[in-house]
Amino acid sequence: MQPKLKFLDRYLTLWIFLAMLAGVALGYLFPDISNITNSLSVGATNIPLAIGLILLMYPPLAKVDYSLLPKAFKDKKVMSVSLLLNWIIGPVLMFLLAIIFLRNESDYMAGLILIGLARCIAMVIVWNDLASGNREYGALLVALNSIFQVLFYSFYTWLFINVLPAKLGLGNFTISVPMKEVSQSVAIYLGVPFLAGFFSRYFLIKAKGKDWYNRKFVPAISPVTLYALLFAIVLMFSLKGDKILELPLDVIKVAIPLIIYFVLMFFASFFINKSLKIPYDKNASVAFTATGNNFELAIAVAIAIFGIHSPEAFVGVIGPLVEVPVLILLVKASLRMKKKYY
Repeated sequence: MQPKLKFLDRYLTLWIFLAMLAGVALGYLFPDISNITNSLSVGATNIPLAIGLILLMYPPLAKVDYSLLPKAFKDKKVMSVSLLLNWIIGPVLMFLLAIIFLRNESDYMAGLILIGLARCIAMVIVWNDLASGNREYGALLVALNSIFQVLFYSFYTWLFINVLPAKLGLGNFTISVPMKEVSQSVAIYLGVPFLAGFFSRYFLIKAKGKDWYNRKFVPAISPVTLYALLFAIVLMFSLKGDKILELPLDVIKVAIPLIIYFVLMFFASFFINKSLKIPYDKNASVAFTATGNNFELAIAVAIAIFGIHSPEAFVGVIGPLVEVPVLILLVKASLRMKKKYY
């Protein structure tokens, strides 16, 4: 039987839209909300938001089975293609699209670059299952991307935001991010939930067994990501009441390069894998891992570095808003190509 998208995931785009509207309405009805938000901050860190962002990242990382990593490098062809697509082609493609579509708006450009650098570790499992991909390979690739993100996300951010725009002579790109702040953000918003996910998986499986962990614990914590995401969105949009007429245009402005990215990345991945005679089930796993992005991480880092109400964080929120409907269509395309080419 063909798997179906769960209720919360199926309507993710709707929940995000509603959270945006709720945030704008909240800001309109309670103009003092910014003062309340600031009163809950220590330095530049808003405590409730920081807790929310860590909770946002915890469930995806708690689902990752790191015990599969030794198997990852046995199939060198598939793993090499996946690493090439995820850590070279994907970031470079998003960087080029950011230049083409948003070069005159450096804030939005930086937000799009942050998305391109955050490789998928959460929703890819959903897309992989829906497209009849290889579940074990999907899990392998998620584990691999998780480790690579912990190790390289800070360096990639420095390279693609601080170095390459200057080298390419993009004089209107005026943003520079301190490496120290990026490293701290990654350590807090990726490192903490990474360790929490790793140890909770290790000790709970040891105490309760793998079947209980996957059937009881994982479904119980999965909605936490959505709730934390919606909380961050409501807070983010609560100060955008005065810009309500600009928001739809900005959403479209950011959505266009994202849609192009998803489509190009998926079909390029699929046909590269096909040319290498990779079987369909592994092809689907590699293609959807390369196509999706870790918006949770991109949002967390954008908020930590640029602030909750920054354009960079706004771009991060548009990511899942666009990803869900586009990836659902790409799942259907994948199943059709399976019939045609396999």
